[in-house]
Amino acid sequence: MRTAERDVRRTPDPREASLAPYACSATTSRGRLHPEPSPHDRTEYQRDRDRIIHCSAFRRLEYKTQVFLNHEGDLFRTRLTHSLEVAQIARSIAQSLGLNEDLTEAIALAHDLGHTPFGHAGQDALAGCMRARDPDGGGFEHNLQSLRVVDHLEERYAAFDGLNLTFETREAILKHCSRRNAQRLGPVAARFVDGGQPSLEAQVTNLADEIAYNNHDIDDGLRSGLLQLDQLEPIAFFGGHLHAVRRAYPGLATKRLVAETIRRMISALIADLVASSRQRIATAGVDTPDAVRQAAALAGFSPPVREQLAALQRTLRHALYRHPQVLRSTTKAARVLRELFDAYADDPRLLPQEHQPGEGPMRWRGIADYIAGMTDRYAIKEHRRLFSVQDW
Repeated sequence: MRTAERDVRRTPDPREASLAPYACSATTSRGRLHPEPSPHDRTEYQRDRDRIIHCSAFRRLEYKTQVFLNHEGDLFRTRLTHSLEVAQIARSIAQSLGLNEDLTEAIALAHDLGHTPFGHAGQDALAGCMRARDPDGGGFEHNLQSLRVVDHLEERYAAFDGLNLTFETREAILKHCSRRNAQRLGPVAARFVDGGQPSLEAQVTNLADEIAYNNHDIDDGLRSGLLQLDQLEPIAFFGGHLHAVRRAYPGLATKRLVAETIRRMISALIADLVASSRQRIATAGVDTPDAVRQAAALAGFSPPVREQLAALQRTLRHALYRHPQVLRSTTKAARVLRELFDAYADDPRLLPQEHQPGEGPMRWRGIADYIAGMTDRYAIKEHRRLFSVQDW
């Protein structure tokens, strides 16, 4: 039986001696759903990070889509490489702001554990299936699914389901949550009912995610040929760095030109985020993690940079995410997931024995859990097994 999170007071760890007063400390964590002895050779947040890296959902991210389907090229980002890049960026920011790097890294590595195959197209398809079959069941959203993975679906420990992560890591996984779902989830989602913010470690990781996917989607888009430099050059933020690289290195080959431009963009975004956040933190005068939760959002870009990022995102949305070639792939992907869901819903015996859901409300959730856990290539293979005559 699950217990409530406990307010834990432990001996201060010398590894956290340099933390800012508003940073989360593993020694004052709100604890885990299932009590466990404290680790002797690492902090509670280091234990969270290690459990995430070793879980099966993390390994499956290697074969889940970021923008381009996994089989479309070996050099494109996957959910796994994206998560690693987010973790690196987030740790850099956390270090500059005196935040807890281990907690920040754990949040970054866990933030996409619940993502479906085929990226956002898969999520949208699965959400539509859940709304049609179970309108009152809470739908499907990958942040909630990530929490479900670490709380329920991982099966690595004899004493409990899930990974039994700390409250702070679990809270941060929920980037979005409807009020209705938040009421069902309890304390870990209280801020979506009562107002307020998550920890600064969570806020920083959300923005590191944005830095990573914007810049790396540009890299993958240009590499694929779906994006062209002349489409991005008029955007002030990209064009300014591109021109600076050209002035410094005349005649630089395109591959290095793009890489150097993106490197400078990431560095500039991190510098702006750190400076702007530091100023907001000082203005707010927060001196504890609880004060951070009660304040307005403290981590953020400066208004000029936020405006430039919005212009960049509009171009990516129009030129890359809605490119006919990408849309053809995502349309096929959505169809694969819808047809898998309908097949399992009509006859759950098609599911492996250990994944066959019972009757009642959890029937549909069990099907969604199984499909969300698939990799791109497994979903394609399973669809072929169910629907292809050639495979008889």
